[in-house]
Amino acid sequence: MNSMDVEVLRTAIEWLDHAHRVVLGTVVRTWGSSPRPPGSWMVIRDDGQVAGSLSGGCIEDDLIGRVRRAELALALPESTIYGANAQEAQRFGLPCGGSVQIVLEPLSRQSRLDDLLVEVQQHHMVQRQLDMDSGAVSLEPVHAGDAVSFDGKTLTTVHGPHLRLLSIGGGQLSRYLAAMAVMLDYEVTVCDPREEYHEGWQALEGVALSREMPDDLVVEMKLDANSAVVAVTHDPKLDDLALMEALKTPAFYVGALGSRRNNEARRLRLREFDLTQDEVDLLKGPVGLNLGGRTPPEISLAILAEMTAIRRGAHLEASLADWSTTTTECGVAA
Repeated sequence: MNSMDVEVLRTAIEWLDHAHRVVLGTVVRTWGSSPRPPGSWMVIRDDGQVAGSLSGGCIEDDLIGRVRRAELALALPESTIYGANAQEAQRFGLPCGGSVQIVLEPLSRQSRLDDLLVEVQQHHMVQRQLDMDSGAVSLEPVHAGDAVSFDGKTLTTVHGPHLRLLSIGGGQLSRYLAAMAVMLDYEVTVCDPREEYHEGWQALEGVALSREMPDDLVVEMKLDANSAVVAVTHDPKLDDLALMEALKTPAFYVGALGSRRNNEARRLRLREFDLTQDEVDLLKGPVGLNLGGRTPPEISLAILAEMTAIRRGAHLEASLADWSTTTTECGVAA
């Protein structure tokens, strides 16, 4: 669940607290080209106020008007399709003849939004099921599952922890990496026990700065499959401490700055700790895609590009080819 969806959830709870009628819209299926993917959320208040988005603006005005006129989801959930034919797709501005199916759910205390928010904030993955005939909602823990499934009778959505990034090192590169990661919806923690880096750190909204030792912090954070760790201090005493713990976790990305030669030496050092060869092989290093970057912002962009590609399941072999030939011993583009 990204920060926008969390904000939609909090907004819906606040509106219910103030006795508003609130309808939750969820994209459950798309055909052709659609502006927003399945799972996208929007809440509409009885006076037309909204939070979130279902189409990037294509169909929102129609939905808002229908909710204000009390034409939709008055007592029980219902589904509706926009773009069922070419004329309708053109009317609502859906691109390339696309169409989108939306489930509209009238919210109440029985919708269990408070419980869902607690689970997400505690970094739990939870499945929410909505019965279309009764409006009843159930929540249960899951380890994996499709983000959205809808068979006409039951809407099932899986909500997971927020994306998290742990950056080891409080230098200039970490500042750019943290700032960009926040824009990509990560909760960011920067870890550096060295006092001199705390004195010069410029506070960033949405970024926490930790003085803990890296290995202790990795263990404390209980990293999950929505977590990433990037070590950028150039100091093996700090980077390796973080990596030796992070590589044992389900984190989807663990990377370290440095040239190919430095990272091969790092892998040999990590094998001396309690790590298997398979765990060591998970290390991304040299870190980042080969975008030809030279400056800290460009290197940060390359790192986040690789993180995004891996999280989305993109094929990376061609992009990573010859990366080591364009890096210096410090691991930045030469």
